[in-house]
Amino acid sequence: MIKKCLFPVAGYGTRFLPATKSMPKEMLPIVNKPLVQYGVEEAIAAGMTTCAMVTGRGKRAIADHFDISFELEHQISGTGKEVYLESIREVLDKGVFTMVRQREMKGLGHAILTGEVLIGNEPFGVVLSDDLCLNDEGPGVLSQMSELYRQFRCSIVAIQEVPMEEVHKYGVIAGEALKDGIYRVDEMVEKPDPAAAPSNLAIIGRYILTPDIFDILRETPPGANGEVQLTDALQTQARQGCVMAYRFQGRRFDCGSVPGFVEATNFVYENHYSHG
Repeated sequence: MIKKCLFPVAGYGTRFLPATKSMPKEMLPIVNKPLVQYGVEEAIAAGMTTCAMVTGRGKRAIADHFDISFELEHQISGTGKEVYLESIREVLDKGVFTMVRQREMKGLGHAILTGEVLIGNEPFGVVLSDDLCLNDEGPGVLSQMSELYRQFRCSIVAIQEVPMEEVHKYGVIAGEALKDGIYRVDEMVEKPDPAAAPSNLAIIGRYILTPDIFDILRETPPGANGEVQLTDALQTQARQGCVMAYRFQGRRFDCGSVPGFVEATNFVYENHYSHG
């Protein structure tokens, strides 16, 4: 039902300087695979085979990664090293990759709006590569949300409980619990003060959005940090219609932070890589 997924990958990755001075943060490897590839694999597994990248200056390595390297293929053809390319070959066989450049960094909402030309008038997924989501017990987070979309046909945000002292790092929701783990959103606040936060249910980097979000974003003024916030647009969408929040099954790693990145690397090495 949902065929496209948007990847906002134009950020600077300042928390990983100097490593990200000349390398996109989305290309930082979790063991032997870049962060962005994990997100792409999750999207393709959910049937979202058109991957739309909103890139920026210095992000050419992302485009090169999702392309054939003829020189490399030639050099290792017929050798035992070909096995190392199996995962990216599978991605290239199944996925279609389109790209547009975000010329100015004006927030996640602006990045989503920049991607409108690649999405068109249809529902779509969104993956923030900083959040690595793994579910070893079943389908990925986007697959879970896609099934939920079949039922509700509205925008859906993935959420998880976080300590109250950390809510200032996230968009936070409050709403009516329809069933275990599913909420109809009444309120949504970007990076609230813990004393004023409506809950400890934090939005993480997985969304399914309906195409009317683009018109709402066009009318959304800059919010926190002077940026166009997707959270503000979703709050408007919730007032005008419906936005659902889903407490997903699986584990999420905040790879936008060094401790989260190291934790993810150790987990993937011990539970995936070392087992082949």
